[in-house]
Amino acid sequence: MNSNLTPYQLDEIAWKHLSTLPYFRGMLRAVEHSLYARLELRAPILDIGAGDGNFADALGTGSHSLGIDPWYEPIREAAALGVYRLLVQAQGAALPVGDASFPCAISNSVLEHIMDVQPVLAEISRALTPDGVFYFAVPNHRFRTELWGCMVLRKLGLRGAAKRYSVLFNKIARHYNLDAPEVWTERLKRAGFAEVEHWNYFPLWAMRILERGHAAGLPNLLWKKLFGKWVLFPSRKNPFLRYKRLRPLLDEPFCEDGTCTFFAARKRA
Repeated sequence: MNSNLTPYQLDEIAWKHLSTLPYFRGMLRAVEHSLYARLELRAPILDIGAGDGNFADALGTGSHSLGIDPWYEPIREAAALGVYRLLVQAQGAALPVGDASFPCAISNSVLEHIMDVQPVLAEISRALTPDGVFYFAVPNHRFRTELWGCMVLRKLGLRGAAKRYSVLFNKIARHYNLDAPEVWTERLKRAGFAEVEHWNYFPLWAMRILERGHAAGLPNLLWKKLFGKWVLFPSRKNPFLRYKRLRPLLDEPFCEDGTCTFFAARKRA
């Protein structure tokens, strides 16, 4: 993975996301953007879980990507942005593409939301050319066990409540696959990927800011409903954006206690 991003480039990446999203979402997307920006993504790209198109817009990959998403509303929003070369509403387990059609596939914070993910991995493998690479990012097992709320409740001796809190938080987040890298590696091997590398990122303290931000970010939801944007006053001096606190996450994104994992899986040649 190429690490030759300048401080200016990292500043711009951080600001793209923190100025347009609630800070707790923006900081995670900024880190993930910086990971993809360190790679050589060969076109055309198969983008699984295109969503509203904002991530591809920030990353700059949409113009040479096929965006896939199962939901109509996000597809409509992405189409309005005009980011993708082509958008298709389809299920990941039934991709409307031919065999060996793409040298590269990406999926950002999507696979954790798919209950039966193995058929999706198999379809992505089918769509990739021999030696093609699939890059994706997902939260890992620490999102289940290391949440701030769980930590507080365990310290109070309320272990049962801590487990219920974890279940509730991840149910609200629609997380189905919060698994260790070894579990994902086994899934990928079964789907036809020969080489799998992974790196953990997004440390515990950042995950806990994200967790608490779901409540603190309620005003952002109001701004979005009333004014059509998440952030009303995009300034690096705005203390509510936490730019100075969060920007260093991009300098050295990988860490042992990372609560998310980034994968590079190469299909058998």
